[in-house]
Parts: sequence; C-alpha cells; structure tokens
Amino acid sequence: MNEIKAKIKMLVISRGMTLKSLAEKLTVLTGEEYSYNSLLGKLNRESLSLKEAGYIAKILDYKIEFISIK
Repeated sequence: MNEIKAKIKMLVISRGMTLKSLAEKLTVLTGEEYSYNSLLGKLNRESLSLKEAGYIAKILDYKIEFISIK
C-alpha cells in the first residue's frame, strides 16, 4: 500500500468513517462527483491533487501545513 493511501485510510478510520463516506462528503463539499472507486483510484495512482487533499483534511478536521526541514 502506498504511503498516501495508508495515511488517508488511517485518518478516515480514526474518524469512524469509510472511504465511501469520505467520497460522499467530498461530493457534497466540492460539487464534483466522487465515488468510492474514483477516490480509491486516485489514492492507488497517487494522483490526488493538493486541492483534493485540502478538502479531505477539512472533512476530517485536519489542516495541511508546510514545515521547513532546514
């Protein structure tokens, strides 16, 4: 399992949700159609956009933050 998929699945489970319910919430939030299969495909291909990751973070009550490693 790839790192992005594993992290998102872990966060989804920690919120008592499923990827299917996450896809439904993404559809409501964005107005774009997300299904379980389309979301899973993006996670498997590691083709999730930063914008989509931001929406997922919002749904799961997280924020994305860039931290300097220097």
